[in-house]
Amino acid sequence: MSLKSKLSLAAAGLAMMVGAQPASAADEITVAYFLEWPMPFQYAKVEGLYEEALGVKINWVSFDTGTAMSAAMASGDVQIAVSQGVPPFVVAASAGQDLQIVDVAVSYSENDNCVVAEALEIDKESAKELEGKKVGVPIGTAAHYGFLKQMDHFGVDTGTLEIVDMAPADSAAAFAQGNLDMVCGWGGALRRMKEHGNILLTGAEKEELGILVFDVTSVPASFAAEEGELLSKFLKVTADANAMWNAGDKQAEMLPVIAKDAGMDEEATKATIDTFIFPSVEDQLDAKWLGGGAQSFMGGVAQVFRDAGSIPSALDSYDDAVDASYLDAASKL
Repeated sequence: MSLKSKLSLAAAGLAMMVGAQPASAADEITVAYFLEWPMPFQYAKVEGLYEEALGVKINWVSFDTGTAMSAAMASGDVQIAVSQGVPPFVVAASAGQDLQIVDVAVSYSENDNCVVAEALEIDKESAKELEGKKVGVPIGTAAHYGFLKQMDHFGVDTGTLEIVDMAPADSAAAFAQGNLDMVCGWGGALRRMKEHGNILLTGAEKEELGILVFDVTSVPASFAAEEGELLSKFLKVTADANAMWNAGDKQAEMLPVIAKDAGMDEEATKATIDTFIFPSVEDQLDAKWLGGGAQSFMGGVAQVFRDAGSIPSALDSYDDAVDASYLDAASKL
């Protein structure tokens, strides 16, 4: 049986299991995601398995940054954001936007970083020489958080830097032209950045400093409250796609579909996705992630941003910004 058939049967089974329950009030939703950010859910996306399980039309819209996803959810244009970075989520939640994290989309400490222009010949031993340089950073994102933490670790006074708020794709292009001394980003843009420079710290070295890098699936709290059943179905399809990818034996079938949807060639897709970890539902519900770890981590992110003047204030607690009940419900479908 093909992978598509197996996932289709899973989606059909899910639809039958929830068929006796009240139908969703929504007949159409919009879901945000990133290009050049290959993930297993895209196989289910392309094959129409979400629509099959949810019974609604889904508009898939690509974004450049997680901050733009927050703005789209605030305006009501987007109901679900797949793989939003934790820092942009924290920025929005700290500003009072009523968002909730409902699952951990991906962990990727090796695929979000800052790159220094090769001509400068600056490495972790000489990082102080970055002072006075021009840096392209997508403000309010995971890359921005990592940048601030790294600069603090190296004792670099960020007040001396000329920091330009740029989406990774744009800063990668400017970096290639020699217009920036350092850039920060992720995915395909980070890969292009590395063609013209070097990183200061590896993913493992960053994790030792407490720089965790993971994305979440986030939603407006009002949407979750009104469409909890539909949301759980969505998370179930995502979890099934992740499980099949993690099993390994279906990757050859999934890879070309994911690559095309991500706007990448297969070689680049494989190189990128091999640096990703897709936690199981069981792991996500554990203390390391949605059972407390994510909430504590968000408090630390907020503190860093507040100290840097990037946000005016932080919440006393981010416990209410996480609701794992929809993922727990999905695990029982």
